[in-house]
Amino acid sequence: MEEKLKTEGKFKYIEVGEGSPIIILHGLMGGLSNFQGVTNFFPEKGYKILIPELPIYDMPMLKTNVKQFAKYVKKFIEFKKLENVILLGNSLGGHIGLLHTKMYPEMVKALVITGSSGLYESAMGDGYPRRGDYEFIKEKAENVFYDPAVATKEIVDEVFATVNDRSKIVKTLAIAKSAIRHNMAKDLPKMKTPTCIIWGENDNVTPPDVADLFHELLPDSDLFWIKKCGHAPMMEHPVQFNEVLDQWLISREFLGGQNS
Repeated sequence: MEEKLKTEGKFKYIEVGEGSPIIILHGLMGGLSNFQGVTNFFPEKGYKILIPELPIYDMPMLKTNVKQFAKYVKKFIEFKKLENVILLGNSLGGHIGLLHTKMYPEMVKALVITGSSGLYESAMGDGYPRRGDYEFIKEKAENVFYDPAVATKEIVDEVFATVNDRSKIVKTLAIAKSAIRHNMAKDLPKMKTPTCIIWGENDNVTPPDVADLFHELLPDSDLFWIKKCGHAPMMEHPVQFNEVLDQWLISREFLGGQNS
């Protein structure tokens, strides 16, 4: 997917298809390629897929927090002159999508969250990741998925490189702490945006009861479970993930090719 990355102004992003815009927000350790299944499927249904590369390691330390990333998404939407967007976020990306929707509800037609932080997550596990310990990082990466084989060597190598880059790990920890601080339990009951919650039944990072709580607190939400699935359903079961989301969009009459 790297060859499709566009650079315009201060934004780097992937853009595929034409129609109703779906903006995808990746997680803290998640690459843009994590959403390849979504990117391949939804343009054929009449949607434009946009995946901005979030400046996770490029913000000044004081601005390395969830709120600043929510503002960044607003600037991206304005830059692309988009209206009635559907936001789709995994893990930290879901949290950013939730906060953006709370701050700018008029910009968001619908929200989709999967393995989202915002209420609880154990993303950093038992604390500071051990630098230089490849097997430890491999085990952590495999724990994200129900099927450890999904954590390919390429994925493990990328996480390993991140935790061994001092400036990146400092930013990673700052964002993780910001996500924990920015708990949204009190905000969610006031958020009326239609929300699709898609969750892995075997998520170890944001356990299933987190999904139940999101569903309980968000007034206009639907919850869907994917079996034998961990923290990233769109990677582990892309076909099922796409079917669930497609059917939800149809049921809510958010049809591709329409921008209203």
